[in-house]
Amino acid sequence: MEKSGAKLYLMLFLLFVPFSMFNVQCSMIMAQPRFVPDTDIRKVGEVEFQVPRTFKLGFTNKGDKPLLIEDVKASCGCLDVSFPKTPIAAGSGGEITLTFDAKLLGTFYKEVEVQTNASDASTYIAIQGTVVTEVHDYSDEFPIDLGNVRLMTNTVEFEDVSRGDKPTAELRLLNTDRTAFRPELMHLPPFLSAKCEPEDIPAGKVGTIRLTLDSEKLSQFGLNQTSIYLSRYLGDKIGETNEILVSAILLPSFANMSEEALATAPELAVSESSVSMEAKSGKKAVSHNIILTNTGKRDLHIQQVQVFNKALSVKIADSTIRPGKSTKLKISVTARYLNKSKGRMRVMLITDAPKQAKQYINIELKS
Repeated sequence: MEKSGAKLYLMLFLLFVPFSMFNVQCSMIMAQPRFVPDTDIRKVGEVEFQVPRTFKLGFTNKGDKPLLIEDVKASCGCLDVSFPKTPIAAGSGGEITLTFDAKLLGTFYKEVEVQTNASDASTYIAIQGTVVTEVHDYSDEFPIDLGNVRLMTNTVEFEDVSRGDKPTAELRLLNTDRTAFRPELMHLPPFLSAKCEPEDIPAGKVGTIRLTLDSEKLSQFGLNQTSIYLSRYLGDKIGETNEILVSAILLPSFANMSEEALATAPELAVSESSVSMEAKSGKKAVSHNIILTNTGKRDLHIQQVQVFNKALSVKIADSTIRPGKSTKLKISVTARYLNKSKGRMRVMLITDAPKQAKQYINIELKS
């Protein structure tokens, strides 16, 4: 009886302990970041021989902890790689940029190895296409058709610009007309200047408009947006078809702060960087409170609170937070505005905390 009882106990132990351990492991797996690329292999079509071409590979953090891309390794020297160096919040996404300089004609398959804090195992993403002496199909590289000219994109973003910086961004375009085309930009604001290379784009060739941002002339910290318009012919008018949206996020500059000032600077801690909310139908808004705490040694100033969607509204109790103190940020969602705006469901804070000059709070809507 004693031996039978021991065997029964051992069987029960082997039966139930692994299941319990499995549950523990599952909970551990759930509480971590998760790197999910938009696609494993992106087919890029035709690429011109010895003409560098840039591709952006999107990804999303589908975990519940911040995602950090630790390294991205290219499979050959023909690929130049750049990737976000700051953590990606849960539910947010980003882009890995590949610049491919083709040295050989023919088909190609080039991959990059992505290492993150989500797993010890690497993730592989590839681009696939054909290198040719002359590209005949530009629809993939220049998807925006304006008639006599095609654009690679109609949005230009200047991310994380410090006051005093003068960053540049490129707007590439293809002249599909039979004669040379001289690009002209309409409604160019004082903080933007533009130069086209070449000044006159030959028929069937690609040109680049280089935009330079003068951050000293931006009106406010945080998001600044404007629309400029590409003139396609003499006397062209502005409209949605030739509109180019330009945005810049201006941050305070901490370049001249001493080590002593940095050591005693304010620091921002948020109770949640990702919020799940239920948007109910009707005019009544659904709200959620976020707690903002100053864990530093000097007063923290919230210099801007901005939303990216008309359905979102915010209200902060106090824009100055003393050391060790907290304040409430009330975020509200009004369902009737959801179909009237395509902006991202997130809130952006701009502060004078050197480590948290920009803080996003992402909103996920439940049906």
